[in-house]
Amino acid sequence: MNASINGKEYTFEPGETILQVARRNGIFIPTLCHFQPLDHKPGTCRVCLAEITDKNGRTEMATTCNTPMEEGMRVNTRSTRVRDMQRLQVELIFADHDQDCGACARHGNCELQDLAEYVGLSTNRFATRMPSVRPLDNTMRGMVRDMTKCVRCMRCVEVCRKMQGVAALTVDGTGVGAHIGVGMAPSQNTSACIQCGQCTLVCPTGALAERDENDTVLDYLANPEITTVFSFAPSVRVILGEEFGLAPGQNVQGRIIAALRRLGADIVIDTDFAADVVIMEEGSELLTRMKNGGKLPTFTSCCPAWVNYAEKHCPEVLPYLSTTRSPQAVVGSLVKTYLAEKMGIPPKKIRNISLMPCTAKKDEAARPQLHVHSTPDTDVVLTIRELSRLFRRCGINLAEVEPEDFDNPYMSASTGAAVIFGATGGVMEAAVRTVYAVLNHKELPGVDVVPVRGEEGMREAEVDLGEGNGVIRVAVVHGLANARKLAEQAIAGNSPYSFIEVMACPGGCVDGGGTCRVKKSYHPHAHERREGLFAIDHDMPRRQSHNNPQIIRLYKDFLGEPNSHKAHELLHTHYTDRSKVQTESISATKKKLTLTDHSA
Repeated sequence: MNASINGKEYTFEPGETILQVARRNGIFIPTLCHFQPLDHKPGTCRVCLAEITDKNGRTEMATTCNTPMEEGMRVNTRSTRVRDMQRLQVELIFADHDQDCGACARHGNCELQDLAEYVGLSTNRFATRMPSVRPLDNTMRGMVRDMTKCVRCMRCVEVCRKMQGVAALTVDGTGVGAHIGVGMAPSQNTSACIQCGQCTLVCPTGALAERDENDTVLDYLANPEITTVFSFAPSVRVILGEEFGLAPGQNVQGRIIAALRRLGADIVIDTDFAADVVIMEEGSELLTRMKNGGKLPTFTSCCPAWVNYAEKHCPEVLPYLSTTRSPQAVVGSLVKTYLAEKMGIPPKKIRNISLMPCTAKKDEAARPQLHVHSTPDTDVVLTIRELSRLFRRCGINLAEVEPEDFDNPYMSASTGAAVIFGATGGVMEAAVRTVYAVLNHKELPGVDVVPVRGEEGMREAEVDLGEGNGVIRVAVVHGLANARKLAEQAIAGNSPYSFIEVMACPGGCVDGGGTCRVKKSYHPHAHERREGLFAIDHDMPRRQSHNNPQIIRLYKDFLGEPNSHKAHELLHTHYTDRSKVQTESISATKKKLTLTDHSA
């Protein structure tokens, strides 16, 4: 089929949109709501306009993202009328948008700012118009929903429904008052939202963002009475470099250590150490359940968005979750007990700062189960985006920092098994390495557990636990739409698996909701990040958690043995059915609206 764009003939396939044909042939058309990674083309922003003349000579303006190309059609994307209409549309979007760009989380990395440049916007005739009244919701620990910055592209709604199967976000209101809402819940904190943060990665503006806690960290650093302890997650070391122009997947562990010390950190430790602890506890817990007829399958519990999902959406699966805390929560507990004791620092003088790829980790740190006498084990969680801003605020360019090594003698050593926690399948592989060694008193041949690696949303494998120990079936799943199916199997009592790893974010922590935002893309560097983690694992001198000398010392000097009484007290947790609270809050809102309607 043939048609023309800007006077030149092009061929196309039936069903292709004008925008698809234009992009395939290198013709630029500005867009905002259109989002190729999700195949999302609602046509709400009205910026991708073009003059379209059909084969009968009729001419009209139309959005190219959802208008099919037709035989004989003539498309003009460059005429004066088209450019004027595009510019007018962008002016109107800005007029109904909070224009305090300097205070926005997306300043300098905003698709709306780019759009203004694309259409040649030099002045705005409607700039004095105030945005319509739309909510600012800061009730969540991890995220902020500022609808004065919303452009109604609906990408967030799409990713929440299609990728996560949560459907926490809705379109509320009409006309200029339309915005992204949270259903009938009075706030996002009491809604179905699990704070995975995937919506923040696709939002083109600062309408959805992480809660920034950099000033709190700077206050800690400025207080001479406080000892600041920083730790960073496995995936941070292969992601943070992207914010400073380094290659995706490049290991910048040494640069991070040096940058944190330049920042003023008193102690820098490795969350990978805690990942090794998690394997010791979770592996022992799995073996105990298998031996004593406990609840199977055992689901991993180190992903806080998955835990939130289980508590809010399918609480019947909670008895199947491992009670072992996440690596972040293990760090928090041990920093204010084990490390404080070893280094002679009063726990009340310690501030534990966790550096994570995840917005839900902020919410995890606020869980009452992870507080001692109302004091949190983890004082502050910074996402990768926050950390990069913090470094810039302090004049630190990670690309120019000379690498340094960990030097803490108690909580800095780790293994290859710990570092692959950041990729989907990594927790499963790390657990298999140690479970096999515990059962057979020798190491797993070949170390690598290749069948659990991969990028598919759901993978399964059979694992031979050695002579006399049988074969177990395991599953690895990422993305909560996929996890739901396995949870329902377990609840129904017909799950064929013994052990299931769940990561809420596609690809695992390397694609967490607190990672780098790339305009008009969704996880473009996922493969490089995962390969970076497996490369680190491959080159580590120790690749099994039980061979970490600091882990051996921890149990010998402090915990006794995995799953001991003290280990349970400090390293395990419990879960709460939050579906009832969510339902009650929505019912209260409905009742309030009904009363208002009757009154009116």
